[in-house]
Amino acid sequence: MRVLHTADWHLGQRFNGGHERTEEHRHFLNWLVETIQAQKIEVLVVAGDIFDTGSPSNAALELYYSFLLQMQATGCRDIVVVGGNHDSPATLNAPARLLRHLRVHIVGCVPDCFEDQVIVLDSADGKPGLVVCAIPFLRDRDVRLSVPGEAAEEREARIRQGIADHYARAAEVEMVWQLKAAGVPVLATGHLYAAGAMASDSERTIHVGNLGQVTADHFPTVFDYVALGHLHRPQRVGGREHIRYSGSPIPLSFSEIDHPKEVLLLEFAPQSLCIEALPVPGARRLVRFHGPLDEVLVRLAAYDNAGYQLPAWADVEVRSELSQLEVAEQLLAVITQLDRTQLEVLARRHFRLLTLRPLGEEPEPLTRSLHDFTEREVFEKRLEEEPEESRSELLGAFDELLELMREG
Repeated sequence: MRVLHTADWHLGQRFNGGHERTEEHRHFLNWLVETIQAQKIEVLVVAGDIFDTGSPSNAALELYYSFLLQMQATGCRDIVVVGGNHDSPATLNAPARLLRHLRVHIVGCVPDCFEDQVIVLDSADGKPGLVVCAIPFLRDRDVRLSVPGEAAEEREARIRQGIADHYARAAEVEMVWQLKAAGVPVLATGHLYAAGAMASDSERTIHVGNLGQVTADHFPTVFDYVALGHLHRPQRVGGREHIRYSGSPIPLSFSEIDHPKEVLLLEFAPQSLCIEALPVPGARRLVRFHGPLDEVLVRLAAYDNAGYQLPAWADVEVRSELSQLEVAEQLLAVITQLDRTQLEVLARRHFRLLTLRPLGEEPEPLTRSLHDFTEREVFEKRLEEEPEESRSELLGAFDELLELMREG
C-alpha cells in the first residue's frame, strides 16, 4: 500500500497585510496531483489545517474542490482528510456524505459515534489494505471535563491524559486490533503539538496540547505510522521514524524560509514500512534582507529571482545609526527601482544603533508597534504586573478563551 502524508495547506492564507497565496497553493496542488499519479499513490492523508480560517474564501474553496475533482483521474483510491485547529468542522463536514461516494473520507471533528473515526480502506484486490484511525484536532471538550478552580498543572495533566486516552481508545476498537493481527497496517492521524518538536512563527498557539504535553510514548504501539499536522517544519517526534510531521507545503511565514518543504511517501509491505521525503518545489521565494543599510541596499538591487514562477516577497530589516527618515529615503530610492514582477518588499523595519556596541551584540529596536504583538504577547505584557505565582494559571485561562473564540 502506497500512502502520501501531507498537512497544513492553509488554503486562503493572507500573508503580511493581505497578500493572497492562491497562486502558490494552485502550483502546489497541481504538483501534488501529478506526483500522486507518477508515484502510483493509493491513499492520500491530509492531517489538518486544510484551510487557514474557519470561514474560507471562495477562492480557497474552489482550490479545495477542484483538487478533489482532479484526484478522481489519478488512480488514488482513497483520500482521508481530518480537521485541524484552523478548520471549521462544519465547513469540512458539510459535504462529507457526498464526498464519501468519491472515496473522500472527512473527519472534521470527533464524531458522535467514536468508531466513525476508524476507516478501513481496501487494497487493489478489494481486501482490507489499511486501517486509518482518523483522529482530528482534539478540542478541550473532547479530552477533558472542565473542573472549576483547578490549577494550571492539574489542567495540563488532565489534557495530556485526555489525549492519551483518546488514542488508546482508538487502538482498542475491535476491528483495529483484529485487522492488525491479520497483518493489515494501522495508521493514525493527529493535529497537535508534541513534546520536543520545533515550531515556527506561523503556528497559532493551541490550548489543547500547546505546551508539548504529548510524547511519542502516548501513541499506542498498534500504530505502524502516525501522520501529524500542526507544526510547519518536517520532523520526527521523539526520534521515532514512524511518528512524523510532514510540515506545510509552502512557507507560511518568513521564519520558515530555511525549512525544507516536503510530503512523505509511505510504502507499507508485510512487516515493514519504507518512508521517503519528496521535496515540494516552490513557486515563490520568501527572502530576508537583514543587516547594515549599505549591505541591504546592494543585495536588494542585485537580487535574482531566476527559477521561480512568481515574484519573491521580501522582509527588510536595516540596522543603522541614521535616523528613521534618512533610512526610509534611501530604502525607498532603491525599492521604487525594483522590478515588482521579480521582487516585492512586504515588510520594512529600522533598528537604530544609538551607541557603539561590542561586535556581535544585538541592538534593541527603537520602537515596536502594537500591531507587531500577538494577542498572547499583549496579555503576557499585562501579566508582568501580576504576582509570578499566578501568571501560569492566568495564561492558561487566556489560551482557553482564545481557543473558544476561534471555535466560534
